[in-house]
Amino acid sequence: MMTRTASIVWIMLVLRASSAGAEVSRIDVSSRSLVHGGIAFGSAGPYERITGQVHFTIDPANPRNRVITDLEKARTNARGQVELSADLVILRPRDPSRGNGVALVDVPNRGRKIALASFNQAGASRDLSTSGEFGDGFLLNRGYTIVWVGWEFDVARGPNVLGIDVPVAGGTTGVVRGILTPNERGTEAAFGALAGYAPRAAAATERTLTRRDTRTGPAVVIPPGRWRLEGNVVSLDGGFEPGRIYELAYASADPPIGGLGFAAVRDTASWLKYSTDSPAPVRYAMAFGLSQSGRFLRDFLYLGFNADERDRLVFDAVMAHIAGASRTDLNRRWATPISPGQYSETSFPFADVALRDPVTGVTEGALDNRRARDHQPKIFYTNSSVEYWGGARSAALIHTTPDGSADLELPDHERAYLLSGTQHGPSGFPPEVTNGKEPNNPNNYWWTMRALLVAMGRWVADGVEPPPSRHPRLRDGTLVSAGAVAFPELPSVAPPRAVAAGSRAANPWLESEGAPGAPLPLLVPEVDADGNERAGVRLPDVAVPLATYTGWNFRNPRIGAPEELFPLAGSYLPFAATRAERERAGDPRPSIEERYASRERYLARVEEAATALAKDGYVLADDVPLMVGRAGEHWDWRARRTGAGR
Repeated sequence: MMTRTASIVWIMLVLRASSAGAEVSRIDVSSRSLVHGGIAFGSAGPYERITGQVHFTIDPANPRNRVITDLEKARTNARGQVELSADLVILRPRDPSRGNGVALVDVPNRGRKIALASFNQAGASRDLSTSGEFGDGFLLNRGYTIVWVGWEFDVARGPNVLGIDVPVAGGTTGVVRGILTPNERGTEAAFGALAGYAPRAAAATERTLTRRDTRTGPAVVIPPGRWRLEGNVVSLDGGFEPGRIYELAYASADPPIGGLGFAAVRDTASWLKYSTDSPAPVRYAMAFGLSQSGRFLRDFLYLGFNADERDRLVFDAVMAHIAGASRTDLNRRWATPISPGQYSETSFPFADVALRDPVTGVTEGALDNRRARDHQPKIFYTNSSVEYWGGARSAALIHTTPDGSADLELPDHERAYLLSGTQHGPSGFPPEVTNGKEPNNPNNYWWTMRALLVAMGRWVADGVEPPPSRHPRLRDGTLVSAGAVAFPELPSVAPPRAVAAGSRAANPWLESEGAPGAPLPLLVPEVDADGNERAGVRLPDVAVPLATYTGWNFRNPRIGAPEELFPLAGSYLPFAATRAERERAGDPRPSIEERYASRERYLARVEEAATALAKDGYVLADDVPLMVGRAGEHWDWRARRTGAGR
């Protein structure tokens, strides 16, 4: 905890924040303590954790803020400024001079911290009070200052969930809409996407509930007498059918001004970089976002928030992970940012360079536009196979033309990486069958993510070029239409060639809103004879395989709609142990015994593949032995299951 002297110094910092003219007006610290009992992390030494609330004042007249929807409807203070506050957590070296000078802003995913559990290969982050939450210390050993700030108004706030308090657009009424696909039968269901909105007392005609049997099928209205609404929970006579798609709409009032969440992240990072009163002074700021928060970062950049109110660069580098070509639903009246964003968040422009849209004739880029053009950071786009296959996230469109007919050359300040044969988030090991028909995909791409984070830091601080992009391309046949993918015919496995493409979402910043509803091209990575993807960063699980790893998995029949993909899931399709076994099953893929003479030879090939990736910068040399150890566990697990180990 803080000493009396430290408390006095901290109060002085808080009081000086507003006098420095920063958009961060003050911070209220609720706790400050040593991390993990004060142990030293590498050369950075002991860390401390700072928890509290950060307060902002936003100038509605500033050109950088005019993009915020409904900002003019917010209540202002006596100086004509809009006030808001957000939850804040900082991990910093106790002696900042021993850090690496980089703030890693881990944009929360639905209010939750992500970076430590992911890069440190740790347990889930809660209040950062236990050793298990720090894993192998990867980020702290390298001296990062790690920062979390709440940005989302519709999360269920709590000790481990960071949120934001934003003003509302007072006196505004309208209709909110949310979608739900239940995985089990029940008479009650909560429409989580609508958690931020209370129903307004209104006639029943202002409330509707519909059902679709398929994503593109007709909507059937459920009679009002069959269902009741309490908050965002619906009770339905006869119950909800698993696998069906339900849409709820109801009247509400005073919507939160969600776009201020972008300003909160912007001004926190700017404060750390530029204010002399920052409690964690740094030279550079890097942002990391995963899935929902990766989509947040794509929108953050598109809307021009990488410049602060004084027109200074905010993030020097951005890593938008498993976001595909999508953005998020935040800067809109009646926004639902907590929604999974399935089939509803990909709108033109897709790529960062300005291109002509063949549907509307509009020319624009996700970064090459008047708001964002002059403040572009270094960028990594990292995607699993799922972002190419499912949920209309259309990852291929970040490196192809809008119609998917030609490859693009990315700008010099960008890299794009396909993490070959992976799902949205790696499953646990051993793989299990859950909501998909096949076992989930355990291919652990965090080995590559660790190396890429180190590479990004060197790029920012030292100007060292990172590893070249690795993603599928049309010109070499490693990127193809889904209907043409050469997936092998496997016993009892439905091929994915009939998977339907998604459609564009609306973009209110463009003429004709970017042609919402227009079909998106569905371009996916081509595969080899085993069904494993040929392009991208091929980790040893794919390069020296014991199974086929996919970015798609059809819904398990027990949860309904087995012809649809289960969101964000991939598949693990193991090879037969022996030639006799595969011939009995009719499996065209060579068996394990046909591929590898022994466990030792298999592990030698794994080490060769991992070492080659380390040489090229796609994994860290220090992680190669860990990867070989994991491969040995995989071999032994398969041997125990089949009795065929050697």
